[in-house]
Amino acid sequence: MTATGSPDPGDPARREPGPGAGADLAAQIGLVARGDAAAFDAVYEQIAAPVFGIVRRVIRDPAQSEEVTQDVLLEVWRRASSFDSRRGSAMAWVMTMAHRRAVDRVRSVQKESDREWRGAKADIPYDEVLEAVESGLERERVRRCLSSLTELQRESVTLAYYRGYTYGQVASLLGVPAGTVKTRMRDALIRLRDCLGVG
Repeated sequence: MTATGSPDPGDPARREPGPGAGADLAAQIGLVARGDAAAFDAVYEQIAAPVFGIVRRVIRDPAQSEEVTQDVLLEVWRRASSFDSRRGSAMAWVMTMAHRRAVDRVRSVQKESDREWRGAKADIPYDEVLEAVESGLERERVRRCLSSLTELQRESVTLAYYRGYTYGQVASLLGVPAGTVKTRMRDALIRLRDCLGVG
């Protein structure tokens, strides 16, 4: 018994069945509902190993399985009065409780893991700001380098690369021979490459 008057289940993995193990479980749970600690000892000896077994199959981790088994055993102590033999056997009632508790623990651990992962992800934000800054700086560099071109070169590059016109269309728009546009474009691209430090 603990200082609070409720039984101390102990370690379910190590507790050995005692002489009360063969007692009728439903009747013993009825006594537990009335606060009978001795009856709880008998209940404990019958259910501790099966509870630990089902919990361990769900959770896998031995330490967590022991914790959940303790929770189940204490829940049996607290909720014994809710057991109704008309709705099923005492062992089925206990095993359902154990399975539910084990599944709840798995879900809780998974949620915690998900929260930690999201937190870690939030601590290292995606480099959108950096990309935006770099993109802005890159655009500024391109603008600066474009301004170093002659007017014909700048117009040719702008029409061809930013507006999608062909050499022939650029030549028509600027009123110059296509050969001239090609030459100016080649010279402009060489100058831009050097200005931008590409290649």
